[in-house]
Amino acid sequence: MGKKYTNYLLLAPALILLAIFTIGPLIYTIYLSFFDWNMISPTKTFVGFENYTELFQSETFRKIIFQTFQYIILFVLLNTVVTYIFAYIIAHLIDRWKPIYKAAIFTPSVISLVVGSMLFLWILNPVSGPVATVLGWVGLSIPNWTVTEGTVIVVLSLIVAWKVFGYNFIVLYSGIVGIPNEIIEAAKLDKISKFRIFTDIIIPMSSATGFYILIMTIVQGLQYVFTPIRVVTQGGPNYLSSNLIYHSYQEAFDLFNTGVSAASSVITLVIFVALLALQFLFVERNVYYEN
Repeated sequence: MGKKYTNYLLLAPALILLAIFTIGPLIYTIYLSFFDWNMISPTKTFVGFENYTELFQSETFRKIIFQTFQYIILFVLLNTVVTYIFAYIIAHLIDRWKPIYKAAIFTPSVISLVVGSMLFLWILNPVSGPVATVLGWVGLSIPNWTVTEGTVIVVLSLIVAWKVFGYNFIVLYSGIVGIPNEIIEAAKLDKISKFRIFTDIIIPMSSATGFYILIMTIVQGLQYVFTPIRVVTQGGPNYLSSNLIYHSYQEAFDLFNTGVSAASSVITLVIFVALLALQFLFVERNVYYEN
């Protein structure tokens, strides 16, 4: 009995912090979503589901949901699919200078996203940036991507991918090099193509690591994109670069629509939970666990 209570006692600090910084704010956010409040007035007006109704009737909010899924698709492609390919190439197709490649790829992970956003803003400046200057030599130009629909989402996704790529690469590289080399060598002796080695051996046997990266890409990627949106576009033009997380922030701290912001946050949480549930239902069942 004493050991049982000791276990609970050891867990208590973590549970208390979880309750204060996660569960408590979550419950309070759900509570605020049923009120009309501007964070200044001492009183809150109960409006029921009016905040949710207002959001779903808003064409802007529906557009932001669609853009959020655009970000998700781009993040999965850039930070899971492309990262997997790079990790395989460096682990098994390149023999020289591996430490240099790994260091070069990982370096952006330690750079602030604010710095990265300003760096990309300078590099891709359509008037005086290095890319515009080089393209100008051959008579080409780049669009003003910060106000171009579609392009702005792609560039903001590239900024986040540049930041996150190195961490995902190192994790996937560790998973790939953990595969017994005898299996890879046997496949090569049987003249199995490099593509089939990647699709039929590497991906299945490192799928547990890949599944972790997939989840982190979706969750962290959409959190990280808040910074370049705030630094570069502030959600503009006309909400064309916004996503659900930035929209919740904007409603609360720019427009002081706390109830609408809370409702938007709850909807965002529901969408994330649904995505994670779908991953566990349809992806996790195909994951290979060695033990």
